[in-house]
Amino acid sequence: MIGTCCRGAKALVFGGSEVLRQSATWIPNPVPRRRLHYHNHLGNLLKLSSPPSPPSMASANGVSTISNGGDGVIRFPLSPSSSLVIQKGDITRWFVDGSTDAIVNPANERMLGGGGADGAIHRAAGPDLLQACYNVPEVRPGVRCPTGEARITPGFNLPASHVIHTVGPVYNGDSNPQASLRSAYRNSLIVAKDHNIQYIAFPAISCGVYGYPYDEAATVAISTVKEFRTDFKEVHFVLFSPDVYNEWLNKANEVLKD
Repeated sequence: MIGTCCRGAKALVFGGSEVLRQSATWIPNPVPRRRLHYHNHLGNLLKLSSPPSPPSMASANGVSTISNGGDGVIRFPLSPSSSLVIQKGDITRWFVDGSTDAIVNPANERMLGGGGADGAIHRAAGPDLLQACYNVPEVRPGVRCPTGEARITPGFNLPASHVIHTVGPVYNGDSNPQASLRSAYRNSLIVAKDHNIQYIAFPAISCGVYGYPYDEAATVAISTVKEFRTDFKEVHFVLFSPDVYNEWLNKANEVLKD
């Protein structure tokens, strides 16, 4: 069943080095028409996990380059049963099967939308996502998801079934931005695993107005994903900026070479 999971009587919270579990209640997704909506528009969506076309080239470490409408999908093996996929594109259009997939929203601590990818995800998901975020209890005034933690809601009008909301660090305003960014990725993956998500797509968390250097962010992101190499069928990075995309490819070749 798809629904909204909330802490206390309404949410599951994952943060810091521990997974904080409390009694949970699932609220049924109030938009059952979502599946019909996006299945009528498959031609306009990114379905990245259909059986891959033959690779145009392959390196000695098993990395394959796949053509997908010019978006440069690159697939890296994490384990015999799992892949990391790096793709240029719009994360709001990404999905795999509409039931075990999730995109990650680089939210702010209020979880009520914002600029960049956060605002785009809220616009694409529709107003029910904002209401689901309002329903997540504040842990302190104005804060529903502290930096480094993660929350989960349905995807509503998005083609992916769930949204995992996480808050990355402001690079120059965090006493340990590397630890905070790693927690944001790790807790998002823990939430996904706990909710039986098999396919998850990340943006480049904190690489926009939060000012995290691309090379450092890519190292943290890919090395953290590597810790979960057997827990998912596919972990995607769907990256809007060509500069970020190129940095992620370079770091993936470094971090995943062994």
